[in-house]
Amino acid sequence: MTLDEVQEKIQKLADEHTGQLGGKANFKFEDGIIHLDDTTSPTLVVNEEREAPFTIKMKAEDFSRILSGSLNIMKALMTGKIKIEGDKSAAIKLTKLF
Repeated sequence: MTLDEVQEKIQKLADEHTGQLGGKANFKFEDGIIHLDDTTSPTLVVNEEREAPFTIKMKAEDFSRILSGSLNIMKALMTGKIKIEGDKSAAIKLTKLF
């Protein structure tokens, strides 16, 4: 999965769940960073790093597996496939998107 494809998936999730996160997040993949800002309407998803209380690091492949349901988010966190830098309690709100 390319970074553009990941951005499209995040945008689709954001559109489906507008306002549920109510915050900002950075997603860091091996090919780049995607920023999600759910404090605006419509939710902003851009291919650049911006200020956010946390950054989630993962491989695009693992992101795809989470979306397909073949990888559980909590298991991915416990096994190190997902790493959170910053405010972990704010990051937990992201589960609303999945």
